[in-house]
Amino acid sequence: MPKSPSRRTFGKAAAGTVALTASSYRAIAGANDRVRLGCIGVGNRGDQLLDAFLVHKDCQVDAICDAYEPYLEPANKKAGGHAKLFKDYRQLLAHNGLDAIVIATPDHWHALQFVDACRAGKDVYVEKPSSLTVAEGRVMCRVAEETKRITQVGLHRRSIPYIREAVDLIRSGAIGKVTVAKAFFHRNESPMGIGKPANSEPPAGLDWDLWLGPAKQSAFNANKCLYKFRWFWEYSGGQVTNMGTHYLDVIQWAIGQDAPKAVACLGGKYVVDDNREVPDTCESIWQYDNCLATFSQINGNGARGGAKGWNLEFRGTLGTMYISDGTAGYEIVPESVREEELPALSPIDRAGNSRQGRATKIARKPASNKGPAGTDFHTRNFLDSVKSRKPAHCPMETGHRSTTSTILTRLALQRGGLIHWDGTAERVTNDEAANALLSYEYRKPWKLA
Repeated sequence: MPKSPSRRTFGKAAAGTVALTASSYRAIAGANDRVRLGCIGVGNRGDQLLDAFLVHKDCQVDAICDAYEPYLEPANKKAGGHAKLFKDYRQLLAHNGLDAIVIATPDHWHALQFVDACRAGKDVYVEKPSSLTVAEGRVMCRVAEETKRITQVGLHRRSIPYIREAVDLIRSGAIGKVTVAKAFFHRNESPMGIGKPANSEPPAGLDWDLWLGPAKQSAFNANKCLYKFRWFWEYSGGQVTNMGTHYLDVIQWAIGQDAPKAVACLGGKYVVDDNREVPDTCESIWQYDNCLATFSQINGNGARGGAKGWNLEFRGTLGTMYISDGTAGYEIVPESVREEELPALSPIDRAGNSRQGRATKIARKPASNKGPAGTDFHTRNFLDSVKSRKPAHCPMETGHRSTTSTILTRLALQRGGLIHWDGTAERVTNDEAANALLSYEYRKPWKLA
């Protein structure tokens, strides 16, 4: 496998392309017509993103890359059949004429590909979680700022109209002071889960060494590759960083805070009989200023957050808002607000000394829920930002902050205690050993700098 160029060498090679202003970008042929995309990773979520971009007629897919060759031709056919096909993403980045890169590879690849794409002068859409570790995410933020690229992390609820409306209501005080926010991910995977296949030779067309990239050398196992990588620590943080990052991003956005003060997580493999490493059941808790947030991952029961399938709930002093990923939209249930102190002896106030709060009962269904959970709105926003050079809805710094908060639950789970977090320094303050888990050593020859 060819050696990875150093980040500095890569940056020098791209130096003539990274300092584009809005006016110079408009001078590029086709900049006001079609955005030319290169897609890295086109299986599963990458295939969904391909669909989400192709609905927009002002973009075209000119290059496609995947370490699993059987994914390439179907993706190319979907994109119109004219894309250049690559196995190694570095060859794709060297392809002439690309404006932006879409990264939908396993989490352990995001940082390297994002940094190289920025330094190659490309705008970047990268799937969530934005990184595998906190240290990687901080490097990504620094490089995005240095190169002045347009970036978008795939936390697509930032672009869905009814969720934006719901967040605006919360931030404007519609349900009063929010002290508790809850998120849920329920799916019944019992009893077999993802199974427990034996190690084997990789399937035809898969470059396993390239797929591993910076991760440590490991024998091929069918459950470690393609989408099932999500259940192994070397490549992912499990469902907390997968689905949890989506929901915690909305929570942090709504309460106006981007870093918790403390994090705790309890859980384990309670129900499934498979070879996964990450929990099938866990409860994560984040403490913010005057607000607690929780994420419940339950893989032994499929009933989601109540009869209407709520994924998020915000409990304020004037009312409770429920938000769904599906067609239920959001709903506000007003709270009764007391006019007198609680009685000393009675747990229930029967004197009638309460009045209805200012919250208004609201039920709002989305007019449209296009694409995979609304991703079309997010890809549209990214394309508009590439053209206008205005920041996208979820730039790298925002995505990094939400990803970091969920990565910290892994630290708390592995360290078996409460993690106190300094969001400015991005360090654990009460457990020095936990800080060693904020990064990991890349397998040679891969480097991130």
